[in-house]
Amino acid sequence: MKNLNRFLESTLLKPTMTGSDVDVLVRDAIQEQFVGVCVPSFWVKKVKRELQQEDIQLVTVIGFPFGFEDTASKLAQTQEAIRQGADELDLVWSQTAFHSGMNWPKIEISQIAKICHEEERILKVIIETAYLSPEQIREACLICQDAGADYVKTSTGYAPTGAKTEDIKLMRSTLGSGVGIKASGGIKTLDFALELIAAGADRIGTSSALGLMKEVRARES
Repeated sequence: MKNLNRFLESTLLKPTMTGSDVDVLVRDAIQEQFVGVCVPSFWVKKVKRELQQEDIQLVTVIGFPFGFEDTASKLAQTQEAIRQGADELDLVWSQTAFHSGMNWPKIEISQIAKICHEEERILKVIIETAYLSPEQIREACLICQDAGADYVKTSTGYAPTGAKTEDIKLMRSTLGSGVGIKASGGIKTLDFALELIAAGADRIGTSSALGLMKEVRARES
């Protein structure tokens, strides 16, 4: 798949990451022309400087990794990330509120979507599919869609499981065509990435983006 790079968000969200790790991430992203790079908010300003005018989206996370923060804290994180240069925000929704049967996740997403869209930024909402039944995945997708999310994302990478092909198919059959899907969590092989794309994923978030491109070239040679 020659345009796989334009599906890939190269992700670096490990606790022990260093500035040197970030330099490598950015270098590889520019070389491969990935659609985006995803880093913690601490590194947004640095990555923004280094990407300069590259056609690469700068992605960061809000409420990561469990979504436990209150809405005011997530709103402040969102505003600061945008101020520092983030193009796209990956929000961990309030799992605890959803599993408590509260309407609060929709209210929270709507407030954050409003800020993002006023600043012409993209909002992706992480619903952590590992903890959801198929019916809950459908419900979560509809909540995100109704609240104004641009994408629904499967996973943080901190749950027991990540992206699954059957979950992507279910999400695609539930969401309208105007809402994208980002598959993430445990995507380490080219075959799996292509399978997820065929199932309906518009983005692939992975720490193995460079390895996937190497697999592409090995197959083409």
